Amino acid sequence: MSNLQINTTQNVNLDYTIVSIGERILAFFIDGFILYLYIWVVEYATSMLGYVFEDSWTQFGLQSLILLPAMLYSLVMHSLFNGRTVGKLLLKMRVIRLDGTPVHWSNYLVRWMLRLVDIWLFLGSVGLLSILFSDRRQRVGDAAAGTVVISTKNKAKVSHSILEEVEDAYVPVFSNVTMLSDKDVRLIKETFRIAKKSSDFKTLKILRDKVESILTTGSELYDEQYLDTVLKDYSFYTQNI
Repeated sequence: MSNLQINTTQNVNLDYTIVSIGERILAFFIDGFILYLYIWVVEYATSMLGYVFEDSWTQFGLQSLILLPAMLYSLVMHSLFNGRTVGKLLLKMRVIRLDGTPVHWSNYLVRWMLRLVDIWLFLGSVGLLSILFSDRRQRVGDAAAGTVVISTKNKAKVSHSILEEVEDAYVPVFSNVTMLSDKDVRLIKETFRIAKKSSDFKTLKILRDKVESILTTGSELYDEQYLDTVLKDYSFYTQNI
């Protein structure tokens, strides 16, 4: 099982598991089955149009228009669902960039365009061979776009003591927590833990006031809730950079 380590711009090391070729093929077939159902429905619906439009060219034009989403399925799904299609969602995997920065729509576009080479040229043998002989299991489209497909079954291992564990569904509250440095967050976390453990509410208040003076959030959360939220928000944004 291959692993990928990414050092983010916040100097945080994240370890990911790269999915196997078998998982990628299974995800591909799941998406293919969805597209097959969609195309079957379209063909059935357009065949009914024969009773309305006798012109075969009109029927063909309508069918082609309705089938357009199927052609753009991969590009649209990856762009809308943060590097996931239905197959990837079900198998818990997604596309990320090798340098840890957010995947741009242009990266998805490159991957989508090169599906012609990876999947349709020589019955997919190019893509399969590329994945098999690549250290990071990248098809040609991944290599060109600077992306890799990783597993999200297990939370990425965070090799950094300042981060908190946050759920995938976590919704951050303060978007400007990235103004803080690693040194700031480490100091906040250590002080917060000690003050919380000893029920030192005075220190919690002083710490909260100091943090809020930097972030100018104007939050009405209690001191403990506020500091805990700041730490989790920082972890969320850092891990999703």
